[in-house]
Amino acid sequence: MNKTIRRTSVFVLLLVFALLIRATWVQYYDGKALADDKYNRRNVIETYAEPLGNIIVAGRSVTGSARTKSGDLAYKRTYKDGELYAAVTGYASQAYAPTQLEGIYQDLLNGTDTRLKTVMDTVTDRRAEPGDVVTTIDPDVQKAAYDALGAKKGAAVAIDPKTGKILAVVSTPSYDPTSLTDANSAASAWKRLNADPDKPLTNRALRQPLPPGSTFKLVVAAAALEDGLYPSVDARTDSPDPYTLPGTTRELSNENPNAPCENASIRTALEYSCNNVFAKMAVKLGQDKVRAMAEKFGFNDDSQDVPVRAYTSVYPSDMNESSTALTGIGQYDVTATPLQMAMVSAAIANGGKLVSPHMVSQITDGGGDVLKNYDDSAGTKQIVSSSTAEQLQSAMQTVVEKGTGTNARISGVTVGGKTGTAQHGENNSQTPYAWFTSYGKAGGKEVAVAVVVEQSDAARSEVSGNGLAAPVAKAVMQAALKN
Repeated sequence: MNKTIRRTSVFVLLLVFALLIRATWVQYYDGKALADDKYNRRNVIETYAEPLGNIIVAGRSVTGSARTKSGDLAYKRTYKDGELYAAVTGYASQAYAPTQLEGIYQDLLNGTDTRLKTVMDTVTDRRAEPGDVVTTIDPDVQKAAYDALGAKKGAAVAIDPKTGKILAVVSTPSYDPTSLTDANSAASAWKRLNADPDKPLTNRALRQPLPPGSTFKLVVAAAALEDGLYPSVDARTDSPDPYTLPGTTRELSNENPNAPCENASIRTALEYSCNNVFAKMAVKLGQDKVRAMAEKFGFNDDSQDVPVRAYTSVYPSDMNESSTALTGIGQYDVTATPLQMAMVSAAIANGGKLVSPHMVSQITDGGGDVLKNYDDSAGTKQIVSSSTAEQLQSAMQTVVEKGTGTNARISGVTVGGKTGTAQHGENNSQTPYAWFTSYGKAGGKEVAVAVVVEQSDAARSEVSGNGLAAPVAKAVMQAALKN
């Protein structure tokens, strides 16, 4: 063999080795990445080759799967009462990434979760039978919230204070997830929903924090009682009316100029929603103490999973005293989700203990065996003392019995609440947000509810927590506490 042939042979052999090495690398190292790539069509084909598992509400599936008539995707997701449960289920789409519970439990619902595999599945490398997600949602409470919100733009959350179970998560306007499931028609629905100025795809209950207004006064009151700034909700406070914001000439007014807000007790200040009392109280406590109490309730928690990740409710830092005063009435840079404000009422109603809120009770395999029980693993934190909780319960009851929250009264039910009307836009130039957070107790049952109404058909002068949000909360509490 001459030198040229020998060199050519060696070169060809090296090329063969290089190809073998590259093929091995692709198969064993890049293979998984390629298989998991979102643009890999085979993943979508496999996901929709069989019916998906289901999301369950009160023993009834609110999802399903339907045989497609053409194409390489054998099944598509369907929804029952889609608009009613959209804020809970989210959507599983052939064209877009899944959201809400559909996204969190995607592997469980499509059968790829390793916990679902039997020995035979492992041997045959067959996809396991999909599992189900069992929610804590009460269909009657969910519907009551949805119907009561109606055409209003807003949200409602209901929690069982004793267990942490979320009974309702509603965001309006809603949308039908079914419109997004079919790859052939999803694009037009996606474009329409995203172009809608009311943003129906936004989960306002969990993922849109807004200024909570006077509902935040409950947090400030809790901080004052726990700190010993005042011995009880009936003790006189040192609160001039009007109150001039520190370092400014601006006087902070009250909604009702005739309310007895000068030096009012916490009970009276909550009853009439006295801004001067809580602004002065926040300054006297200092921002650090108010923030510490807010964080006990769940503010500034960037990992609040229920299991859907809720957007962070914020109590700000590095403020001057005038800004701190405004945070005392739930303004400046304070923001909260309805979930967060429901958590505040839930902790107060439950003797100061906050049970971790969750809207999934358990997940099961294809045979119905429980893979994980979230009800058993819900943690509990003591937020405030039982004495502070009892006093705030009493003061909140006064708000409903004869104060700013009378529209939430329910015959035969112990109801406590707090209204809020939060400024919106520069110099409050836009329609204010109407809030109501509350709890109800009757017949051994309890429920905590928070409602926000961003926009309605009401005239601006009629926008208030009592006028718009309290009736929604009342309907939700009635549904949750019925025999």
